[in-house]
Amino acid sequence: MDKKRNPKLIILIGVIFVSFGSIFTRMSSAPSLIIATYRLGFSSIILLPWILIKNFDEIREISKKILLICIISGIFLALHFLTWMESIRYTSIASSTVLVNTHPIFILIGSFLILKERVSRKAVVSIIVALIGSTVISLGNSSLGSSVLYGDLLAVIGGLCMAGYIMIGRVARKELSVNSYTFIVYSSCTLTLLSLSLITNTSLYPYPMADWLTFLALSIFCTILGHSIFNWALGYLSPAFVSTAVLGEPVFATIWAMIIFKEIATPWQILGGLIILSGIYSFIRIHEDAKDTSG
Repeated sequence: MDKKRNPKLIILIGVIFVSFGSIFTRMSSAPSLIIATYRLGFSSIILLPWILIKNFDEIREISKKILLICIISGIFLALHFLTWMESIRYTSIASSTVLVNTHPIFILIGSFLILKERVSRKAVVSIIVALIGSTVISLGNSSLGSSVLYGDLLAVIGGLCMAGYIMIGRVARKELSVNSYTFIVYSSCTLTLLSLSLITNTSLYPYPMADWLTFLALSIFCTILGHSIFNWALGYLSPAFVSTAVLGEPVFATIWAMIIFKEIATPWQILGGLIILSGIYSFIRIHEDAKDTSG
């Protein structure tokens, strides 16, 4: 990828790739823990040759403190994938992808409570709007049974774990290149998921060929060509633009679910999703404006 290519078009492609994550997960017959394990495992293996060639010296000289931070970040990422993928088993793809993308709100709350950063009134309003949207989805899904609400809760926990992953990663990214950081985190994530699989006696094999192809597709398309594109795009586009573009994931995922699984989002899910996305979008804009003002 070079500067001559249109970064806005490329990030749109990344959003489309990522939006297939919930679709591939729903397609697989394997347990969520296994899907997540192989998704991140294959991603780590694919990145390994590049890391050995380009970033080996950097990783070899990494401090114990930064290494520990990366490992903890990977643990949070593992919990994110596990809870979010499991949520798709219980709730709709529309609800799951919207609720798991509430992580910017949790980051804001964490920054206030843990890092003691100031939060503007407009940011608080954004949080309230997103919470109202979550309530609307929950109220609408309550009529569908307790298992659906359980899936919604898992998706929200997935968003919370993603927030932890991002907040912890901020420290490590100041010391490491994106390639080295990503590889260490993915490896830590894989080992965490593998350990959980062994502890819970979840079988690592055998699985049908269709499942193995799904694991590989999640790794290549949703992780390498999805999340990696977002990291690349940050070199050419503002964080606000990238963060806002990522909000297209629930939209595309809902469309794919309608086409592939005939899963039609309910009016409550659509309304709640739009409210949540508007709240997150508002927060992103406020955060970027504050950075511009301080700069």
